[in-house]
Order: sequence, then structure tokens, then C-alpha cells
Amino acid sequence: MAVFRDKNPLRKVGQWLHTGIRKLGFKGTNLQSKTAGSTAGSRPLTVSRGRKPYIIAGSALALLAIAGFGTQQYISSNTVDYYHVYRDGQEIGTISNPQQVEDLLAEKQKQVEQANPGIQMVLAAGKLEYTESSGFKAVPNSEETLEKLGGLVKTHAVGVEVRVEGKLIGIAPDSETAERVLEKVQAQYASASAAKSSKGGLQVKALSFGGDTVTVESKELKKVEIVENVATANIDISPDRITAEDELFKRLTKGTNKPTKYTVQEGDCVGCIASKFDISRQVIYQNNPWIEDDIIKVGDVLDLTVIQPAVTVQTEEELKETEKVEPPVTVQKNEEMRAGESKVITEGKPGKKLVTYKLVKQNGYLMSEEIVNEEVIEAAIPSIIVKGTKVIRGEGSGKFSWPVSNAKISSSFGKRWGRQHKGLDILGSKTIKASDEAVVEFAGQKSGYGNVVILDHKNGYKTLYGHLSSFTVSQGEIVEKGDQIGVMGNTGRSTGTHLHFEIIKNGTSENPLSYL
Repeated sequence: MAVFRDKNPLRKVGQWLHTGIRKLGFKGTNLQSKTAGSTAGSRPLTVSRGRKPYIIAGSALALLAIAGFGTQQYISSNTVDYYHVYRDGQEIGTISNPQQVEDLLAEKQKQVEQANPGIQMVLAAGKLEYTESSGFKAVPNSEETLEKLGGLVKTHAVGVEVRVEGKLIGIAPDSETAERVLEKVQAQYASASAAKSSKGGLQVKALSFGGDTVTVESKELKKVEIVENVATANIDISPDRITAEDELFKRLTKGTNKPTKYTVQEGDCVGCIASKFDISRQVIYQNNPWIEDDIIKVGDVLDLTVIQPAVTVQTEEELKETEKVEPPVTVQKNEEMRAGESKVITEGKPGKKLVTYKLVKQNGYLMSEEIVNEEVIEAAIPSIIVKGTKVIRGEGSGKFSWPVSNAKISSSFGKRWGRQHKGLDILGSKTIKASDEAVVEFAGQKSGYGNVVILDHKNGYKTLYGHLSSFTVSQGEIVEKGDQIGVMGNTGRSTGTHLHFEIIKNGTSENPLSYL
């Protein structure tokens, strides 16, 4: 509160007026000039008795007027403006100027930010209000008020919590950091998955094909996303609970890799086990390099250990490959040639087709692959062979058709993670048809394939149809192209209901896509 040093300022005014009258020479009833009597021969100035009171009264009034004006100036020049400070409705003291409070808060903000670099710090000073006041020679208690206010100011950090499926992973210093970390988590798999719109010369082959039959034309990342629900929200916390950017990234991506062992049971297959544990078959192949041709048996112990990070980054890629198309064979019959004789009239020429695949990966592991489009770039020129006049039933044309209607490839031909897959795994209509005219070489059960049919096309080619639920042909029977030979199933070491289809040329498995 303002304090006044003299409680009665008029008393000083009276004293000052009295002193002034005395200095002007008023003494008793005579009023002398301040210079009278100071020189020899001078005469005293006298004032008649009758006029003396009026002279004194007039002079007094003049002096009072002068004194009043001077008093007003004196009081005005010594009046001090100040402010009452209220915090949350309670007065805490007085200050000379609100700027003093602003300066105090700015200094505290600076100090707390220097003590907590990189963290958003907030001062909680409460609701501050000011009322202006003034007083004669008032002295506001600014120092005491600012000290008291400084003791009441509290500070806290504002962070951004990152939760995955409701579980708190860490608290970022701000939303920009949280977003940057999540983008970095996705980028580590996006950059590894595909180079956008790259043309030719790519070394990474996501599918199974190899050798000179396939050329990767382009690989484009179409989509990248985090599978789990990730939520962020602001939170008021203590600064020591903020998670550093590198640590937050580590918590989201490193995860745990508790060793997992599994003993193969009756009816198990690689694909079935992968589905059961919700992991990629690639994990099983990489952890168990001893597996050959997908063959596992009851009692085998598999290592299924896989890193399980807090988030799963799923990428979708579009892969375009130019694939070789083997030339079909056209057989011309010649009655003048003896049975069993043949002659090549025209050598065939392979063609080319552009095949587009959709690849889905999770944390870099291939989960599924699908052919979405095929385009013939260069048609294959068929080989023309002349054979003897005797017609041999069961001899194929060399032109193969899809063994199921509405065919969809679930697994392709070739080397996959260091091992060979000898055919195509195909989904579609359950009716299995002969891909070309042939003689049934085998119809029964075969290790790993379950119920299987093998057709001999009597032209150097054989086709194999595995994992059938049942078959409708028998050994030695002649079938025409398109005839039903069985029903799609899940027998043997199968990865679910599908057809395993192989084309074998002179004893060597070929890529069926080069013939279909």
C-alpha cells in the first residue's frame, strides 16, 4: 500500500506562509521597506493607521493565493502512481508498473527453458490482474511483491504421449517430434521395399524367379501404413518424463524377440504353421535353412523366433517383370513317316510378357503376392514338328491351358529364400482339369504332395497336379485337354486348399507361367 510521509501537509503550508510574511517586513503595525533605513538621510515610510489593516489584508490574500498555487504544484509533483497486483482474485502487493511482473515472468521462462533444453515448458502464474492507484509520496512494495509472486509461480512441461493400441510407448517433447518419429518408423521399411518408379537394373527380386527368364522392369511403392492404432495427445508432465527422440524410435521398432520353438504335429505344413503363428513363411525358411522342398515331418522342431516390434509397418508394392514365354509346339502328322519318327521343320522362338504383381509385406517380410495383370509384349513363335502317320492317342499339342478356372496364384515358381519351389500354387475353381492331352502316368498318393495325378503328354512334357482332395482318373487312361482329373484339396504337406501345379520338360521342372 502507498505510504505518506506527512499526515498534515497544510501545516507545512502555514509555516511556509508565516515565514514569508516575516521576510517581507511585517512587524507589529508598521510595514517597512526591505531597503528602508539602510541609507543615511532616508525617511521612514509610514502608513496611516486607518489604511494599515487593508494593506495587511491585501498582502495576506496575495500571499495565500501564491501559497495555494505553490501547494498544488508541490502536491502534484509528489504524487506517485502505482498498481495493486491480484493473483486469482487475491491481492499480493503493489508494484510501480505491470511491466515489472512481465519482466519477472519472462526471466523465469528463460531460466526454465535453459534448464530444460528442447522441452516445451509452461509457467503457471495464475490469473493476474492490476488496479491503478496513486498517493502523495507513495512508495509501492515492488521488491516484496515480485518476490512473493515469484514463489507462487509453478512450471511444468507439455509433452505428447504416443500410444499403440492404448499402451503408452513414450512421451515426445512436441507433436512435431512424435510425427517425425512415426514417419521415420515407416520410412525404414518403405525405402527398403521399393525405389519409386525405378526402371531396369534393379537387384532386388521380390518374387521367386531367377536366371535369364525374368527381368525386373519396375518396382513401385504404392502404400505404406502402420497396422496398429497409434494415438497421440498432449499431456502436462514433469520434464524428466519426456522421452528422447532416439529412444522413442527404439521403443517403437526394436520390440522383443523371445525365442520360440515349435514341434511339427500331424497335418502341419509350412504355410499352416505360418498362419497359425501369424508370421511370414519367409521367417520359417530363414530360421530353418534345413527345410527342402517345403518338406517337414512330425517331430521336427522349428525355430519361429521373430522380432515383434510395438508397431507393424505394412507396405504394398507393385512389381512389373518381363518374363520369357516358351514357344508352343505344333505337331504335323505325316503318313509317309514311320511311327515314332519326327522332324523339326521350324525352330520356335520364345516370346515375352509383362506380368504385374502386388506384394504385401509386414516389417519387411513378404506376406502375400498376387498376379494382377499380364500383357503379351512379344508373341512366342511355335516350333513345328512333323511326326509319323500313326496317330498316338494321348500325345499333347505342346500348348498348355490353366488347370483351373478363375486361376489366382498364391505362390510362384523358382527360388524363394534360398530354396526351390518347383511349381505354382493356384487358387480358383475346385475342379482340376488336364492342361493338355495326355496319358495318366500316376494317380495316387505321393510323399509331400498328398493325392497327386501325373500326366505324360508323350512329347517330352509331363504335368503334375498335387494336394488333390480326390482324383477321377486312373493309371493308363487317356485324357483330353480340359477333362476333369480331380478336385482341389489340402492333402499332403499343403498350405491350405489349393492346387500345386508343375510342368516338367525332359525331367526338368519349368516355370509354368512360361507356357500357360
